[in-house]
Amino acid sequence: MTTPVSVLRLPKGPDPNSRGFDPKSPRFIALCRTSIPTSAGSESDAEQLQEEQHARSVLRETFLRCLLSISNKKVQFRMHEKVKVDATFGASDIDVLNFQVSDLHTPIGVQKEALIRCQDVISFTFDV
Repeated sequence: MTTPVSVLRLPKGPDPNSRGFDPKSPRFIALCRTSIPTSAGSESDAEQLQEEQHARSVLRETFLRCLLSISNKKVQFRMHEKVKVDATFGASDIDVLNFQVSDLHTPIGVQKEALIRCQDVISFTFDV
């Protein structure tokens, strides 16, 4: 007898293309908070905000290039409670909240396909 498996559907954004969220929404504020208040409006704050945005964009681009380069490669995830798991990296969702992996080797067994929540990952390593 086959066992039914539930399908996890990730939430989509409010627009039809799922490309983003309202900047005033609690989710956007929680995920995209800046360290500089934009309401101040002084010239030094504007320069500081521009520098921060540039630094964030460079870091984001570097991280996304890293994710692109590890597609279909063996990755070792170090997680909380000193758990280490090995898997073949597949993809990440648009908000980088979950990683899709294949052949996930855990201490209790092997999963053919799985989603790993990014909040549970401390670090990941892979061979270049």
